[in-house]
Amino acid sequence: MTTPQQPRRKSVRALAWEGLQRWSRGGIFAETIVARAARQCELSHADRALLQAILYGTIRQLSWLDHLRLRLRPGKLEDSLRWLVLMGLCQLYVMHQAEHAAVCETVELAPKRARGVVNGILRNAIRRRVEFQGEFPTLPPAVRYSCPSWLAERWARDFGEQAACAIMEWNTLQAPLYARVNPSNPPVPIPRDWEPLPDIPGWFRINGPVPQQDVDAGRVYMADPSTRHCVEMLAPLPGERVLDACAAPGGKSVAMLQAAGGKLDLLATDAQEHRLPALRQNLLRAAGHDVPVKLFDWTQPCPQDWRGAFNAVLLDVPCSNTGVLQRRVDARWRLNAGEITRLASLQRQILENACAAVAPGGRLVYSTCSIDAEEDAAVVQSFLSSHPDFTLERDHLALPHIEHADGAYAARLVRNG
Repeated sequence: MTTPQQPRRKSVRALAWEGLQRWSRGGIFAETIVARAARQCELSHADRALLQAILYGTIRQLSWLDHLRLRLRPGKLEDSLRWLVLMGLCQLYVMHQAEHAAVCETVELAPKRARGVVNGILRNAIRRRVEFQGEFPTLPPAVRYSCPSWLAERWARDFGEQAACAIMEWNTLQAPLYARVNPSNPPVPIPRDWEPLPDIPGWFRINGPVPQQDVDAGRVYMADPSTRHCVEMLAPLPGERVLDACAAPGGKSVAMLQAAGGKLDLLATDAQEHRLPALRQNLLRAAGHDVPVKLFDWTQPCPQDWRGAFNAVLLDVPCSNTGVLQRRVDARWRLNAGEITRLASLQRQILENACAAVAPGGRLVYSTCSIDAEEDAAVVQSFLSSHPDFTLERDHLALPHIEHADGAYAARLVRNG
């Protein structure tokens, strides 16, 4: 009696090719594709890392890789084969993988009728590597750094061409992992391969997998160093009543609790119900006890019993993510100028409603992970023009290429007593 054969397990490159085609049809994030494939196929850490590197690298460098494809084979290419070629070029030019593995294993995925075409394009890419490296500095910035043209032009206008290119180049790099250590419950000892960040006590760059055991135990919280700016600006004090108005998944709430030694009267709210369980869990890990969490949409007026009730309010509003395009690889391709204007209007509405929760003499920190002035200083100035009872004490725009972290904006507004 013969034993039925098990279905052949898909290779990581096959999963990456399928993932890119699924991503191109829209409606799903790249990180979701990676997470699902890792779970369904029970990928090892190394295989998951390779899948993510191919998928993210291809999406992150999409314009440049497509430019190379057209230089190697002008004209239209069947969509599925286009993504296969782009994936192969990513392995050769972005990931610098061994040529044999990058070409042979990628070509093997193609239908037999198309293997010659894919093989020819990738072999030609190897032969012309020096030529393409030489022409790279002459390409338009939007192609060179795979940024939508409208956004490249907007940044050149706002920051100057040199700074705009530096920001775009930053966004083509692989995003590092960072962690903030819980000062009252740190890992002991700190692992040797964790690199302390200079001049930012308690922050580390993590080389390797996420330290899930330390995360689960509340010893560390995975976050980017840019998230500290708004918390430091709010400066919550022990015993104060504090509102984190757009709190999920809870990183900034956790940071505030830890900064105050766990002695905050904290309320965390969020408008999306499905995000509340993770928010509750993160706060429980940080505080060691339940922290009040409420479902509330701040596009609605402030509830009567919250009006003037908080010494400090953190308002980390929904935004375009233009400061975190290195980390959120899909965002640049979903965004347009009209969406930024829509978001700025939404942010202004949320700020208008949330400011009512601030007690006289209290403060509100308005925060985004955007580097676009329309969502940042312009929203704050519009608010101040109709709210003489508030004063801007200071603000800070963190540009990623300067701070070597995600981009962010924070403004501290004080309500006159």
